[in-house]
Amino acid sequence: MLAIQNLHTYYGTSHVIQGIDLNVDQGAVIGVFGRNGVGKSTLLKTIAGWIRPAQGEIVFNGERIHGQAADRIARKGVGFVPEDRRIFPGLTVEENLTLGFLQVPRRSGADNSAALRRIYDRFPRLAERRHQNGTTLSGGEQQMLAMARVMIGEPRLLLIDEPSEGLAPMIVADLFAIIGEMKQRGCTILLVEQNVPQALTACDSFIAIERGRVIRAGDASNKDDCERLMQAISF
Repeated sequence: MLAIQNLHTYYGTSHVIQGIDLNVDQGAVIGVFGRNGVGKSTLLKTIAGWIRPAQGEIVFNGERIHGQAADRIARKGVGFVPEDRRIFPGLTVEENLTLGFLQVPRRSGADNSAALRRIYDRFPRLAERRHQNGTTLSGGEQQMLAMARVMIGEPRLLLIDEPSEGLAPMIVADLFAIIGEMKQRGCTILLVEQNVPQALTACDSFIAIERGRVIRAGDASNKDDCERLMQAISF
């Protein structure tokens, strides 16, 4: 589904992604791990079109998407849940959710309404707060809103950046249950997460990044691979 070859990305003069290669199969959940500042979030933002790569190729479902605008990539079926959640101030929970319809501009109004009902069934707390300003929600509720806003567009590839950061264990467990449900529905997922043991329970495989390069890859169900991963990213 996703093929990345020799990807290079800069922030100003800082060479953040330095030649990453990655192939992701349909329906796989891939963990992207590493210390802070090594390029994990930059990788997701580059795939999503938030940052334009300086070099390399990103192919999604057989189409080159590198260099395309973020909104165009989203309409092709790439959903991105950023680390800072990007809840729109001044908009209610439901208004934030309906912005997710922009990912599927050709879907009918009836289908959009059905998708919204499914989201409220899965996120009853959001249903209870549908008329509340999105920025007044708790941190966990805002993370759920950010996830739900992307899920309402039913993406084929989901990029998730640090979903558990700063959240209570019960909320984290619920978020990872949602990731498991998305996997069961056939969604392909790239997951950046600092809680590596928790993330590995949801992943099929993983890569570890250091200084903008992949330094290790492995099977999330293989104990030896996971132990080598922890050694590679430990401080």
